Amino acid sequence: MSPTKLTREYTDAGAEIGVITIDHPPLNLFDRDLMDSLIEDIAALTLTPPRAVLIRAEGKLVSGGVDVHVFAGLSIEEAAQLWRDLFNKLIHPVEALPCPVVFAAHGLTLTAAFELALACDIIIAGPKAKFGLVETVVGLTPSMGGPQRLAERAGSGRAREFVMTGDLYNAQTMLDWGVVNRVEDDVDAAARAFAGRLADGPTRANAATKEIIAAWRASGIASADELTPQISGDLFDTDDLVNAVRSFLDVGPGKATFKGE
Repeated sequence: MSPTKLTREYTDAGAEIGVITIDHPPLNLFDRDLMDSLIEDIAALTLTPPRAVLIRAEGKLVSGGVDVHVFAGLSIEEAAQLWRDLFNKLIHPVEALPCPVVFAAHGLTLTAAFELALACDIIIAGPKAKFGLVETVVGLTPSMGGPQRLAERAGSGRAREFVMTGDLYNAQTMLDWGVVNRVEDDVDAAARAFAGRLADGPTRANAATKEIIAAWRASGIASADELTPQISGDLFDTDDLVNAVRSFLDVGPGKATFKGE
């Protein structure tokens, strides 16, 4: 049985949502099989992108983290190559998807699972969710981009505290820190609804937003400013913008529908 399942679902308006479900009992540990399965799913979504993606998990917890057996006996170069592969085949491709990516965290979300969540655009948590980068227990630092992406959302001081202590932090704290976007009682329903709302939106414009923010992340505001005119200008050749402008002028704001074109 595959540790993940990729399905393609549709909103009432016909917008496609790619849903990746992690289901690798009992703890949804990130072992080689789960990592490879996620890489395969993201590659499939990259090849034929939907208009939004939802990453979720079955079970009592999202993930107990990385299966430590993955680390046993690795040489320096083997360990470095593992992280290079996870950046190149999982984390960076998730960030590069040309559509919004939502992560649903209903329970405990540790190490690799939290680092994957931090690569997504939106994190929606349940009130009982807890988050941790606890690699210090095996003498390691998080190596799938967690510290730097946490620092981007919460600030470098909080990221250092979070990683160096290895403590668990609840959903409300993560919301207060700006790491989690929303806390919802029924996190799965809320995440599905939110992914659906984004899927029904102007997909090319959402991709442009991601591209502009990626430029800022890489090189700062000046770089993003330099690229924005062309990125935004290209949207004027999309059916969604042309039709939405016409709708705004004809019947007012908020009435346009988008096809992702």
